[in-house]
Amino acid sequence: MLGFEFWWLMLLLPLPAAARWLLPVGKPSQLAISSLPASRQSSLRLAGLSLWLFWIALLIAASRPFWLGDAISRSQSGRDLMLAVDISGSMSETDMTIDSRTASRIDVLKVVAQNFIERRQGDRLGLILFGSNAYSFVPLTFDLDTLRELLLDVSPGLAGRHTAIGDAIGIAIKSMREQRAEHKVLILVTDGSNTAGFENPVLAAAAAAHQGMTIYTIGVGSDNESLRRTYGVQNVPAGIALNEDLLRQIAAVSGGKYFRATSGDRLEQIYLALDELEPVEHKYQTHRPRSELFVWPLLVALTILVTRMLVTIRQARRLMAP
Repeated sequence: MLGFEFWWLMLLLPLPAAARWLLPVGKPSQLAISSLPASRQSSLRLAGLSLWLFWIALLIAASRPFWLGDAISRSQSGRDLMLAVDISGSMSETDMTIDSRTASRIDVLKVVAQNFIERRQGDRLGLILFGSNAYSFVPLTFDLDTLRELLLDVSPGLAGRHTAIGDAIGIAIKSMREQRAEHKVLILVTDGSNTAGFENPVLAAAAAAHQGMTIYTIGVGSDNESLRRTYGVQNVPAGIALNEDLLRQIAAVSGGKYFRATSGDRLEQIYLALDELEPVEHKYQTHRPRSELFVWPLLVALTILVTRMLVTIRQARRLMAP
């Protein structure tokens, strides 16, 4: 649909004619014009027409014409969802399975998280990575394809060998504090205990709940009993066993839920359960794309002006020629 931002400027269209009528001094008479050679008469008429076209094009450009396209709708849930992923050194442990094949914890997480991200169309997602330190890796965005690609590039130990669960929750609070989303969700995925950082995880979860954030915790990998069978009672590396009591407390304090993932299939079931607990709320924002058109009449006006100037210069040179 064609429209004009300042349509009232078109009312100035007859202004040159009104000025000529009100200021007759210098107005050439018809008799004087008719006495000129035919070529000169044509030149004057063409000059007058070009000035009128210049004025019309200039007014159209000044009125800011635009083209309003068809309405486009975009799904938006009004919810912010942050995914906090543990990438400490222990995420390289190969105690999980994908399709009956042994796989590391981080590889299983990547495969399943991709599917989960694809299903969140309409939500705004962000990604936090944490190990010894916590970082906001991807801010809240609707660009889920980019977020998924960036998640594929992460590797264990990138943020340190230890696990700062409390700091990850603190980063999530800061990332969502200024947002006006109706519902804020943090999905915290970790395979160990809180062994680094400055924040107490339970206190951080309480602060998150105060900000209206629900935390769902997912424990990935093996517990102490399973690891003792693998490594021996005295040889279990520190920080790689799940602290399920802590993860349950974090979820309970914030009104969320704790899940335990022991395989890729189990983790997929957890994400399906999260889809049911936090379904995408389809709200639609509609907008009509607008294209500005003023540049085209402005180019016409400038072309007429430049052409008229060149013609005038050429005529002046002819008159001055000996």
